[in-house]
Amino acid sequence: MTSQTINAAASGTWKLGDLTVNRIGFGAMRLTQHGEAFAADAIPRDRDQAIRVLRRAVELGVNHIDTAAFYFSSLRSANELINQALAPYPDDLVITTKVGPGRDPSGQWLPHATPEQLRGQVEENLRQLGRDHLDVVNLRIVGTDSIAERFGALVGLREAGLIRHLGLSNIRPHHLTEAQSIAPVVCVQNMYGIGASPEQQEFMGICGEQRIAFVPFYSIADTGRDGGATTDHSPEVHTIARAHGVSAAQIRLAWTLHQGPHVLAIPGTGDLDHLAQNVAAGSLHLSVEELTDLDSRHSPAGR
Repeated sequence: MTSQTINAAASGTWKLGDLTVNRIGFGAMRLTQHGEAFAADAIPRDRDQAIRVLRRAVELGVNHIDTAAFYFSSLRSANELINQALAPYPDDLVITTKVGPGRDPSGQWLPHATPEQLRGQVEENLRQLGRDHLDVVNLRIVGTDSIAERFGALVGLREAGLIRHLGLSNIRPHHLTEAQSIAPVVCVQNMYGIGASPEQQEFMGICGEQRIAFVPFYSIADTGRDGGATTDHSPEVHTIARAHGVSAAQIRLAWTLHQGPHVLAIPGTGDLDHLAQNVAAGSLHLSVEELTDLDSRHSPAGR
C-alpha cells in the first residue's frame, strides 16, 4: 500500500450537524511533546515538526481536527500550533474542542469547570485558535452526575454565537438522553476500540440509530492510553496486518471505521510517516471473516 498517496476522503464522510468531515481525522493531543501525554518531564516536540505534521494532514485531506486548550506541555500548546500552522483556516476545516477539565499554567489538573467557568474555557479556546466561533465543543465529564447545568451553559454560548454545534465526551447513555432534552448533540467521544465491552458496543449502536457521530479515543493506544499506541497486539491483529501488508495500528483503525458509517477516527501523532499510515487506514477493507475473527477473539467470551 502506498500510504503517501492515499487521501482521507477514501475513508468516506459524515456530518457533524451541517459540517461534512472525512471519517479519518486528526487528534492533536500528542502534538505538544514526546512520550506520555501530560507528563511533567516529557520532552517538548520540535515546533517545526509539529507544524509540518498539521500542514501535511490537511494536504492529505484531513478536515476534522480534535483539540483542547488543556493540550499543552512546558513549551507547546496544541491550539496555538494549529493556529500557526493552518490559519487562515481552510473553509472546509472543522475544529472540534473540549471543555470541562482544566490545567493551571504549571500543568496541574484543576477541578472540572462549573457552569460559570465554562465561558472562560470557551473563550480561551477561541483566543488560542484565533477564531470568533468554535465549530464543535464537547463537554467532557467524569462520573455519573447530572450534566444539565453545564450543558445548558454551553447551549447559552451557542445561542450567543460562540459555538456552532455541541457534543459530549466520556459519557454514559443517560448523559446523552439528558443533554438531548436540552439541545441537539452532534457527536459522542468515548473510549472505544477492538475488545470494547458489550455496553460500549451497544452505546455505539445507539448513536448510529440516532445519526450521532461516534468518535472513539484511544482506538490505537488501547491500554497504552496517554502513553501512545499499544504494542500488545493479539496474534489475530498481527496475522491480518501481515495479510494486508500494513501495521497492526492500521488494522485497529480500520476495524474502528468498519463499525458503522457514523464512526469517526481521530488518531494523533507527531510523526509524518505515522500520519500517512493513519490516513491510509481509511482505505483498508477488512473482510467479513477478518472482522468476525477480530470480534470473536477479543470478545469477553473469546478472552
